[in-house]
This record gives sequence, C-alpha cells and structure tokens, in this order.
Amino acid sequence: MASGPRALPASGPDEQLERLEHATEGLGAPFACIDLDSLWANAADLAGRARPKPLRLASKSVRCRSLQAALLERAESFRGTLCFTLPEALWLAEHGFDDLLVAYPSADRSALRALAERRAEHPEERITVMVDSTAHLDLIEAAAGRPGAPIRVCLDVDMSLHVLGGRLRFGARRSPVRTPDEAAALAREIAARPGLELAGVMGYEAQIAGIPDRPRGRRALGLAIRALKRVSRREIAARRAATVAAVREVAPLELVNGGGTGSLETTAREHAVTEVTAGSGLYGPALFDGYTRFRARPAAVFALPVVRRPSATVVTALGGGYLASGSGDRDRLPRPHLPPGLRLDPREGAGEVQTPLLGEPAERLAVGDRAWLRHAKAGELCERFNSLYLVEGDRVVDEVPTYRGEGQCFL
Repeated sequence: MASGPRALPASGPDEQLERLEHATEGLGAPFACIDLDSLWANAADLAGRARPKPLRLASKSVRCRSLQAALLERAESFRGTLCFTLPEALWLAEHGFDDLLVAYPSADRSALRALAERRAEHPEERITVMVDSTAHLDLIEAAAGRPGAPIRVCLDVDMSLHVLGGRLRFGARRSPVRTPDEAAALAREIAARPGLELAGVMGYEAQIAGIPDRPRGRRALGLAIRALKRVSRREIAARRAATVAAVREVAPLELVNGGGTGSLETTAREHAVTEVTAGSGLYGPALFDGYTRFRARPAAVFALPVVRRPSATVVTALGGGYLASGSGDRDRLPRPHLPPGLRLDPREGAGEVQTPLLGEPAERLAVGDRAWLRHAKAGELCERFNSLYLVEGDRVVDEVPTYRGEGQCFL
C-alpha cells in the first residue's frame, strides 16, 4: 500500500495516460487500476466540501478492504463505514473495522443471529442495522433471540421530495417513514423493546446526492433538475431538523447521518446532521462528471486490449460490457476515457465480449494496444476484477484484492 496523500502535480488526460501506460507496461489487459494521486486528491476535496462534519466511508463505492482501511487511517475526516449488507459488516468487523452502519434493512436471519452472538461476545463494538418499520423490529427480535447486548438500530427516514400532495415524487423509494410524527412513533416502539437500542437516524437525499444536474446534451433537463434540487434542499433541511428533534424527545441519538458525494456542501451545513457519507467521489466514476458543484478526478479506470480493427476508423476491444445498475439509460454504460476522444459505437455500446471504439484516437490504436475506460458508477467495477493495481506517479506500488478477490460477494 502506498504511503498516503502527497502533493499532486497538475494533471490532465494526456499526462494521466502517459503515467498509467508507463506504470502498467508489463501487465496484460484487461485489468483495473486506482490512480492514487487522483484518489487522495479526491479524498481531500471531499473532506473540504464536508467541513465541519466528519465523513462516513461508503464501502459500496470502494469494495476493497485494503483501500478502505487506508482511507480510514490516513484520509482527513473519514470516520466509520457505511456498509451495504449486514454480512459485509460482520466480515469487516472480523478484520478489525468498527463503527459499522448498515445502510439498508436486512432480512438475513442467519446474519442477524450472528450479529446477536457477536454483540454478546463484543458488546463494545458498534455495528448498527437499519430499520424503517415494526416488521424490521419483529424480524430482528425473532432472529436474535435474547441477545447478550441490545442490537443497535438506526431509523431510516424518507428524504424524497413530494409535490402536488404526493402525486409526484422526486427521489428514491426508500423508507415509509416520512414525517416527524412517524419517526417519533417508530422511535417509541424501539425504545419499548429491551433487545433493541436506538443509535441514530439516517436520511439519504438521493435526488440531490445521486442525480447529476448537468446531464450530457440535455440542457433543459439540467435546468429542471437544479430547480428541483433547490426546492428539495430547503424542504429537507426543515423536515430533517424537526424529525431529529422529535426523535430526540424519545431517546438520545449517537448519530444523524445524511448526504452523499453529490450533496456534501449543503447537507454538512444542516445543524441536525452529525456526519455525512461519501464514497463515489473517491473513485470519480463517469456518472459524477455531471455535477455543477464539484468535479472529481478520474481515479478508478480499467484497461481493455485492442484485439481487432474492423475498419480504418474503428478498433474493437475485448470485453468491457460492465454496465451500471439503475434506470438502464445510456449513462449507465462505461465511458471511454483514454486516449482522449474515444467513444462508444451508439449502436453496439459496450459488450460482454467486445466493445467497438470510434473517434480519431481509434485510427492510431493498433492490435495489442490498450483502451482505458471508466465505469459509470464506483464500486461496481470491483465486481469485475479480483484485484486493483495501485498506481502512484508512474509506477505500480501495490496490487490489492477487491471484495471479489477475497471471495466475497455480498449482493
């Protein structure tokens, strides 16, 4: 593992291409790299945007235990992990991680039993599971039996924007708990159960943090998204403050979590919020090119070998169809990154076994050369590779396993 943050020279696509090619000249593609110079610069930018609040690291966006440990140890402001499944949190705990908040409710009875057993053996550990209904409370109690220490839970509150009396919704379909009264009622239910302990409140404003407001080639849509975000920010700040106040009348709260890479500046300014979450901004995936408030440096890239030349203006790379989860539009495709100017064939996109590449640089690429691409999202790239090559300057300083490389597949 590299030594951590260092002074970063001015960097553009051509300079990054030169460094990556020099560092990896002995490697056979396909493979994935993390440009540490860009990663540490992104980490510093995230910390600056989140001040004065600490950052919780979103493991879903990293999916590499070695990098997560390095970020928590060395990067300014990162404290604790936001996990995406309970089995992942238990696995990380076995490897020495603490302060683990599971972002999504779990119906995994065996994992909940394991959590109860771990709580009995390690009552000092902080592993917190997400709930948004009495159904979750019943399931946890049934699976856990009589835990040696109460199971820590966090109350998930819906942060989507409802307009026209709820007939229109702007945001993700998450928790059914929306109002301060609903949150307080569930908090009272938790407080009445001796096997549970209310540790916090979480509200993720996906419509601000997770939706680019400068979509490519769609100016009118961008204007509409930015207007909706302004309205939503005001509504969320008021409702979250009232919700936290209502819950604190029932029980003390250790944490109030909010935000994401796309909303750090605004969420961190809310007095009710004690911490904000970030992860995608570390890798700088393609979807995050479309924000007006910040620009992450591309840190996570993957190289594909050029294996064909169907014509003088087209080359074909092997593999590459690493599509991102979500709505299924063109923005979920991987994006050609280096050499600058490459683009996908709009009729073929990125395929499981081949990806045609167009543009002026394609005329110069030969069979055996490489094309460098970026995933649309962050951590999902790690489901395609067993390891990541860590590049610092113009050399590979380490090769570290992804979750997949450690034999872990949590979703």
